[in-house]
Amino acid sequence: MYLCLWRYIIAAVSLDLLGFILQENNQEHVEYSLLTEEKKRIVWRLHQEQIKSENENHLRTFKKMQKNSPLLQHANYRLLAGTIPGENKLLTVGISSAHSRHRNHLLDTLQSLFQASSEHELKYITVLVHLSDIEPKWLSQTVTNISSLFKQHIEDKKLLVIHGLLKGSPLPGDLNNISHSSSCDVLRFRQKVDYALLMNFASKLSEYFLMIGDNVHCSPKFVSAIYWALSAWKEIPWVILEFSNLNFSGKVFHTSDLSRLTSFFLLFPKDTPTDLLLSEFRFLLAQNIPIRFSPSIFRHMGNYSVLEDTCFPVENEKVFDEPDNPLASVTTNMITEYTSSPQYAYILNEDCFITRNPFRGSYLTVILERPQKVIRIVVLTGSHKNGMYRLEQGQVELGYYPIEDPRGCTLYSLLGPLVEGNLDQRVFHEEDSVEELSCIRLTVLATQESWLLIRQIKVWTEPEEEEI
Repeated sequence: MYLCLWRYIIAAVSLDLLGFILQENNQEHVEYSLLTEEKKRIVWRLHQEQIKSENENHLRTFKKMQKNSPLLQHANYRLLAGTIPGENKLLTVGISSAHSRHRNHLLDTLQSLFQASSEHELKYITVLVHLSDIEPKWLSQTVTNISSLFKQHIEDKKLLVIHGLLKGSPLPGDLNNISHSSSCDVLRFRQKVDYALLMNFASKLSEYFLMIGDNVHCSPKFVSAIYWALSAWKEIPWVILEFSNLNFSGKVFHTSDLSRLTSFFLLFPKDTPTDLLLSEFRFLLAQNIPIRFSPSIFRHMGNYSVLEDTCFPVENEKVFDEPDNPLASVTTNMITEYTSSPQYAYILNEDCFITRNPFRGSYLTVILERPQKVIRIVVLTGSHKNGMYRLEQGQVELGYYPIEDPRGCTLYSLLGPLVEGNLDQRVFHEEDSVEELSCIRLTVLATQESWLLIRQIKVWTEPEEEEI
C-alpha cells in the first residue's frame, strides 16, 4: 500500500511537472504568436506610410511636369452639330470615333445610350461626340446620319458633335498602309490624342465625365446607377470610378481632373497603352486600387478588326457563379430581436436580420473562420420589393488580423459606401499587401430611427489552387 501511495505521489508530481512544462511552452507559443502578429501589423502600417509618402512625391513631380506642359493650349475645335448647353450638367458622356474600313458602331452606341435613358435621366447628362478623323467625306456623312437619327436630342441640347485638331502634333498617315510592327503604336497614339482632345473640350461642361468607346452597349438606367454611386461617394476621395470590366469604357472622372489627365496622356511615348496610363494616373493621385462596381453596365458590341483586337484586347467580363459564403460567425452591437439572429444576414437563404433604431457607429461583422481571398462582396439591405427599411447611410469595410477580445479584426480598410442601401463591388488589393480577409464589417454612418432589415451578405472567394 505504501508503495502504491508512493507511486501515486511520483505520478502526480510528474504530471504537475509535465503540465507546468507544457503551460510554459504554450505560453511561449502564445507570446511568439502575438509577437508575430504584432510584427505583421507594424510592417503593414509602415507599408501604408511608405505608399502615402511615395504618392505625395509622385503627385508633386506630376504637377510640376503638368505646369511645364504647353500641350492642348492651341487645340482647334469645330462644332459640327448641336449647341453648348447654357448650364453645366452632372455628367458628360464622352465618345471619340474615327473612320474604320470595318463596320462603325457609333450610331448603334448612341442608339443604345438614348434608349437606355429616361427623359428624366437625360436632364442630367450631355452627350459629347468627338469625330476625330480628318477625311471630309466620312465626317460629312457621319454628321448627316447623327443629325437625322438624333435630331430631337440635338435640338434639346443633349447631344453635341465636335471635331478637334491638335496643332503641332499631326497624326501618322493612313492607318491601313503602315507596317504591322508599328501599327499598335500608331493606334495607341491616335487614341490618346483623340481622347485628350475630347476631355479637354468636356472639362467645363459638367461636374463629372464618363468615358466610353464608340462600340458599347449601355444597360438600362445606367445614368441612375452612376448618379446614385456618385452621391454615395461624394464625401470620399476617389479618382476613377469604374462601371465596367472593359479596359477603357465605363470610367468616371471629376472634370476638375481632366486637364491633368489630358496632359498626362500626351507626356508619354506613343506606344504606351491608354489603359495602363489610366491606372498610373489613378495611382499618382493616391487611389491605390481600382473601385469597380459590379455587374458591368457597359458591354462591348460588335467586332474589332484583327489589328485593333491585337492592340486593344477586350477584357472578358468576369462570370461569377453563385456566392460561396465561407464558414463564418456574425457579431453585432445592434438590437437583436428574439425572433431574429445576426447570423441570418450571412446564411444563403430567405432569412434576414431585423433590428431597429441603429445608431451611428453600430456594426455587424462577419468573422471568417479562416482568412480567405475574397473577390466580390454584395450587401443587400431593405425589403426586396420596395426597399423599405434599408440602411440609408452605411459602408462596408475589409478587416485583417483577427482578434478574440473584442471579436473582430485589428485593421480595417474601406471597400465602399452603400448605394441606395446596397453594395456590389469587386475586391482588389494593393501590390505586396495582405490579400486574405478575416472580417467583413457593415458600419452605420448615421443614426436611423426606424427598423433596419439586413437582407443578405454574399461573398465570392478565389478558388484555391490544387497542390500537385
